[in-house]
Amino acid sequence: MSLGVPFVDRSPSSNELERFRLILSTYQDGTGMLAAEDEMTLPGWRDFERSIALAFDGIASESKDIFDVRLPDSAQNGVFYGISCKMRRELSRIDRQGRVTIELSNSARRFWNHLQTKGISQANYKQHPTEVGAALIELVAEWHLAASTARDGNVDISKSCYLALSWDAHGTYQLHQFPLSLPNPNELHWMFPTYNRESTRSVGNHLRGNDDHGRLFEWYGESGGQLKYYPLVDDAIWGSRRFQLEPLPTDRRHGVLQKVESYFPNQWATVSKEADQLLE
Repeated sequence: MSLGVPFVDRSPSSNELERFRLILSTYQDGTGMLAAEDEMTLPGWRDFERSIALAFDGIASESKDIFDVRLPDSAQNGVFYGISCKMRRELSRIDRQGRVTIELSNSARRFWNHLQTKGISQANYKQHPTEVGAALIELVAEWHLAASTARDGNVDISKSCYLALSWDAHGTYQLHQFPLSLPNPNELHWMFPTYNRESTRSVGNHLRGNDDHGRLFEWYGESGGQLKYYPLVDDAIWGSRRFQLEPLPTDRRHGVLQKVESYFPNQWATVSKEADQLLE
């Protein structure tokens, strides 16, 4: 009997999470995206996506697709559930504020193009914070809908989700799953924070959307275009326990060198011998 799809019909099992942790740990061997000490590396956002796909039998998009990993629906051939993977070094925010950091998008051009259809431009957007906030959330929802089975896509967005991996400088990690649907922008308080500088009051360049407990959204329209989302941990569908990466063996070799020797032993032995002779 099928147990269902993880993150869709149920929470991931302890064995599945351990598979993920061990796969993620391999990126310490020099193949990870982030540099670390002693010729080691740490997993980055692409490594996170690939690890989720491998651990949960999904397909990594390896692109700018709105969904980074797709999990097949065993009951419907050709239909998938989407996971939007987000990784940030913001574990401390959970301890300070009880919120997870998710960067929804940094596509400034697409955000501004959408705002222009509402008659909003860089010349007047600070006079319309509520309208800007609603338009940003509307566009994100439209991206999801465009990939859905309701349109020409193959993703069942009703059970798709965000999966956030938070971490810190001490090597501690934690996963949280959140619904794909974002909070109703009309129930939030949108504003551009003001600042006093040399007795002059000025309006800041980032939009803020607050819920009843504090900051829920930020948009930096003129400096990178990042739309950041800070959902409360209490609103997560599921969260893992905190964990650390598995230490690598002390006699480890660089991951790429180990793989090339494994895949092409004869050719590698030949070129390595020639290189040693040149050094003599």
